[in-house]
Amino acid sequence: MDVSVALWVTTVAVLVALVAADFFIGGRKPHEVSIREAATWTVVWIVLALLFGGFLWWHSGGGPAGEFFAGYITEKSLSVDNLFVFVLIMGKFAVPRAYQQRVLMVGVLIALVLRAIFIAAGAAVIASFSWIFFLFGAFLIWTAWKLIKEARADAANEEFEENRFLKAVERRLPATDGYRGTKLVVVENGRRLITPMLVVTLAIGTTDVLFAIDSIPAIFGLTQDPYIVFTANAFALMGLRQLYFLIGGLLKKLVHLSYGLSVILGFIGVKLLLHALHEAGAHWAPEIGIAFSLGFIVVVLSVTTITSLHASRRQERLNA
Repeated sequence: MDVSVALWVTTVAVLVALVAADFFIGGRKPHEVSIREAATWTVVWIVLALLFGGFLWWHSGGGPAGEFFAGYITEKSLSVDNLFVFVLIMGKFAVPRAYQQRVLMVGVLIALVLRAIFIAAGAAVIASFSWIFFLFGAFLIWTAWKLIKEARADAANEEFEENRFLKAVERRLPATDGYRGTKLVVVENGRRLITPMLVVTLAIGTTDVLFAIDSIPAIFGLTQDPYIVFTANAFALMGLRQLYFLIGGLLKKLVHLSYGLSVILGFIGVKLLLHALHEAGAHWAPEIGIAFSLGFIVVVLSVTTITSLHASRRQERLNA
């Protein structure tokens, strides 16, 4: 896809404007987010993603549009898996419900900036070293197997463990003994102190980056266009805050989600390996088209959701 500098600048400007609108309309004042508010904004972000996909179709044809939708659905699905960890983080730091939407907003913005850096680095590596597809493919297949093992071990019930970065922040910077509204840093008795709000925000942002280690290679398996990779990630992330409040109560019912995601990541890993073989001169290796990829992802997620809800209802009847 031929993307001019003007289109890049315009796209980034529009995304920044949308984030600003989201903040000033729904996130500026700390409050408990209702189901109605979360549902409204979730629909808004989905519609915006659909409109952007329509724009790509008009601008560059069905190929780039299909790649965007496949990438968007994949990233959105992986983001839902992130929400399990976000729930654990919120519980560990005892974040008041009125402040949770602010934590998620700032955390997602941090994640978006860091993912943009990851995407730029990934695009540069792919442009210089085509063999990286072998590495990406093998990594995704390994990740798929790891997801299955974690699902069997019921890893979602494990406690959240802080990463080294967070431990270093808490160890070296003096902190308050409680929240100070939505402030990240305060001055008390002449000392500058960080608040738990800063720590939990960093936890959300940096934890999402750890998930990006899986999701960035996955979307590069669907498209190598940095513009599509970035915009698919942006639209998937920017609706994550509202999705957290909308389906927070349903997360425990998606008992087969990890299995579905493992199938998708494994499929994309195989697709990358076949593409790498084709690029290396093995023209016998088949190339999996984007239409088939998109259909496969939608079918797997649909089946996973249906079987999850059925299993949850059956378990509820057994526990009644």
